[in-house]
Amino acid sequence: MTLPITQFGNPVLRQKGARIEKITPEIRKLIAAMFAAMHKARGVGLAAQQVGHTLQLAVLDVREVTDRPSTLELAGQPADVLSIMPLVLINPEIKPVGPPFTGPEGCLSFPEIFAEITRPESVKVTALNEKGETFSFRCGGLLAKAVQHEHDHLQGILFIDRMTAATKADLKPELDDIQAATKAALKKK
Repeated sequence: MTLPITQFGNPVLRQKGARIEKITPEIRKLIAAMFAAMHKARGVGLAAQQVGHTLQLAVLDVREVTDRPSTLELAGQPADVLSIMPLVLINPEIKPVGPPFTGPEGCLSFPEIFAEITRPESVKVTALNEKGETFSFRCGGLLAKAVQHEHDHLQGILFIDRMTAATKADLKPELDDIQAATKAALKKK
């Protein structure tokens, strides 16, 4: 069974995730289900909040994207991004290390909504993997954007919070429609 992706308007998207203290069979099962949901939706990242769980857990996979490159450094050395894909981030901590960069961004919780978002071009990341092991890397390009986007979700921050006021105003009718549909669906439950 594929997990449904939580849409804008569901309060779980605004909740900060709890730290994961132990990698349990339930966490492993959730990770697998999140990858399935993300791939089915043709996304590159998915946070636990986007499938209704308030945990510090995100999954990423940029292997299918060829028109927006990513960079990766492991132990200070350039590395192949594919070497760490698919990627599980548990309790991630990120530190911006690059200059601001503006580029297109979308979100599976906001179907068909895209906007130019400014974020640091590269970040340092420290997290636990699905085995509970601590690892660190530095990334740039699409991977850095995706990591920051998912990290925001884990803090209850949405990409609309990063939009310019003008962009958000332009998208207001579409955002209102998604939110209204989500709230109506939640009332039926």
